[in-house]
Amino acid sequence: MAIKFGTDGWRGVIADDFTFENLKKVTLAHAEVLKEDNAKRIVVGYDMRFLSPEFGKFVAETLAGEGFQVVLSNTFSPTPAVSFATKYMNFDSGIVITASHNYGKYNGYKVKESFGGAATTAYVKRIENHLPDVENRERKTGKITLEDINTPYIEAVRNQIDLSLFREKSVRIVHDPMFGAQQGLVSQALKDTKAEVIQIHSYRDPLFNNKHPEPIVEKNIKSLMEKVRATNADAGIANDGDGDRVGIVDENGNFVNSQIVYALILLHVLKNKGYRGGCVVKTVSTGYLVNRICSDFGIDLIETPVGFKNITEVMLKRKVLFGGEESGGYALMDYLPERDGLLMGLFVIEKMLAEGKSLSRMVEDLFKKYGSAYYRRIDLPVSEREKETLKKIMENPPEELEGKKVKEVLIIDGLKLIFEDDSWLLFRPSGTEPVFRTYAEAPTPEEAEKLIQKGTNLIRGQ
Repeated sequence: MAIKFGTDGWRGVIADDFTFENLKKVTLAHAEVLKEDNAKRIVVGYDMRFLSPEFGKFVAETLAGEGFQVVLSNTFSPTPAVSFATKYMNFDSGIVITASHNYGKYNGYKVKESFGGAATTAYVKRIENHLPDVENRERKTGKITLEDINTPYIEAVRNQIDLSLFREKSVRIVHDPMFGAQQGLVSQALKDTKAEVIQIHSYRDPLFNNKHPEPIVEKNIKSLMEKVRATNADAGIANDGDGDRVGIVDENGNFVNSQIVYALILLHVLKNKGYRGGCVVKTVSTGYLVNRICSDFGIDLIETPVGFKNITEVMLKRKVLFGGEESGGYALMDYLPERDGLLMGLFVIEKMLAEGKSLSRMVEDLFKKYGSAYYRRIDLPVSEREKETLKKIMENPPEELEGKKVKEVLIIDGLKLIFEDDSWLLFRPSGTEPVFRTYAEAPTPEEAEKLIQKGTNLIRGQ
């Protein structure tokens, strides 16, 4: 079975293509790249999926057998903890055994480069190119060191937030790590403050209760929404399986979509935290509020294909202040060029405390100043026929849809139609799942719904 890297590392179904044998090949191919770069020290972390600790140990011992100094996390670690260790604890590369937000039957191999961010397309290509060379190579093992990488990461997150706000003002937060690797870490980050953290789904279940550990889809965090209401909490924070994404629920138990969360955090960084210098980067599936905020603050905005590594690649060429994407991943790039579900969740709470406003009020204020924005995304099972249909539409895009004139067509990742009122429609095949993603954003929920339906019909050739 061919091993193929997607937008964020290599993923596969456990015991089907994600096997110890294939993992050996990927690790040895990666080792060849590390040797070419004269790398010495590697850190390996793993999430709470089935066999993740065993896969992590296997990778670490394999790399040690190739002559590297290898540190293995002494417990489950979220992806940003491994990224933090890679950047700040003197490692040349980091590896996380995780399939992020995919269902429990999947596992994966994420690669972090020395700067602490997702491996670039060129780097991943080099690993793939070495796969034939290691096809029949024997695996050697070596000695590894176990280390706590979570504690330094949590301390660093604490240093990024104004803890005095959390010590002065009481706040009740419900945290849903979705059975994933961020469990317990919100509580640890807010220790010795007035914050009360209520946890749900905070134990290991490698199958995620047979649910999708993806916090930016409302139906996946219904129990968090209910718990916020039941406990009269101020907010709910959800993280995906490896803890790099965040989903947010307001004090009324209402889901706050990822487009709005991006805008809120960006405003907080610019207005309350006073960060300046550098551009802002968003992926093509991210909404227009970000454009309007950047315009207001006179900051350059760059749009990239979907996948956080594309944001990282901009950072390697120029100074980036903030980067984020529709899938709930946001980063303060200078600090850590990595999505961080813990820090970004705490930034939302910090904004509430700094402004003395509820989450729902912050959203109201955002809409008042920058215009309303309602967003819809649906994932359609992908077929060859639909891929062909998209190709045809890309060659000959419509000039008008649902009475809206198309003012711009972007084809950097799929097809994005941007209309005169800034509303938009995007079609693209997913890089991590066998689905076709269709996105829409408009000033009213009704218009967003109409656009998504029209988009679905277009793709299905109806």
